[in-house]
Amino acid sequence: MRKLTEQQKQELAQLASMSDEAIDTSDSPEITDWEDAKRGQFYRPVKQPVTIRLDADIIAWFKSQGGKYQSNINEALREYIKTH
Repeated sequence: MRKLTEQQKQELAQLASMSDEAIDTSDSPEITDWEDAKRGQFYRPVKQPVTIRLDADIIAWFKSQGGKYQSNINEALREYIKTH
């Protein structure tokens, strides 16, 4: 999961402190009909199957976290890349 920037955190905190009536949503009307919605239409990263050998305890830990362990490993690698 990607982390929010400080500016995004501040904006969310400001919105959270406002009443629902005070938030101007006129430029983004509520959508109630999702019949024609298409998942992944605008962005879908290209996945490439690979064979990689990882220590058993690493795989066990990711599997124990629940969810899709391969996606979680992918996100962990992405975070590593950002910080190095």
